[in-house]
Amino acid sequence: MEKSVPSFGGRQLLSAIEGVGSWWLEMILALGRVTNFLVTSIFWLFQPPYRFMEILKQIEFVGNKSVFIICLCSLFTGLVFALQTYSAFSFVNAETMIGPTVALTLSRELGPVLTGLIVTGRAGAAMAAQLGSMRVTEQIDALEVMGVNPKQFLVMPRIMAGVISMPLLSAIFIFIGNLGAYFLSTKGFNIDSATYLNKINDFTNPRDIAQGMIKAGFFGLIFSLIGTYKGYHTTNGARGVGSATNETVVMSSILILVSDYFLSTILKRLLY
Repeated sequence: MEKSVPSFGGRQLLSAIEGVGSWWLEMILALGRVTNFLVTSIFWLFQPPYRFMEILKQIEFVGNKSVFIICLCSLFTGLVFALQTYSAFSFVNAETMIGPTVALTLSRELGPVLTGLIVTGRAGAAMAAQLGSMRVTEQIDALEVMGVNPKQFLVMPRIMAGVISMPLLSAIFIFIGNLGAYFLSTKGFNIDSATYLNKINDFTNPRDIAQGMIKAGFFGLIFSLIGTYKGYHTTNGARGVGSATNETVVMSSILILVSDYFLSTILKRLLY
């Protein structure tokens, strides 16, 4: 019995279905590889020799060296947000609501998200470049020959530093941003200082800060995991290092923005 030959349109449809299926299969396989990479890296956290000094060095690199840019960006974020909020609220004589509006937005959303994006561009890209350079120059292979586990020595400290440093940096972002909004509102817009602070106290609570800190820790895991994974598996020499760095920034930024929605939905149900 002769098989019917698909028409031109039918072949296009089959090709499109195959492409979508291949894409989803590759995504599932990639997710499995990244998950395995994370689990094996965290496993070495609890195995001797313990790399506490390496963790502290990476916390200093991710956290301490990011403080200045975080303070600068958060100050002007708070100023701009207070300025735009005043422009809108002044139409309805609700200027006193600038304080809680800025505080809630920075605590729940802008603080952790913008901190994640900033640190991804600085520290996440650096992680991928560092490990990628070590991979293409065979330094990682040399560690294995010397009996040093690369994931314990190189990957795990960077992941832990990202998870630990991000909530602290986010807290700094939230504080400086609110401080900038406070001074602009009270000195520039002549809003009573006591009223401004009382409104913040009335409309905010520790759960708002907790939501931002949880998000920040998760974002730290995202950029440090992707940065170390891309760098650890770099190929093709210097071109591969550049590609790993670029992919780290792009993928981490996208995942931070996408996961923010789902984390907001989940945490709203858990905390409120």
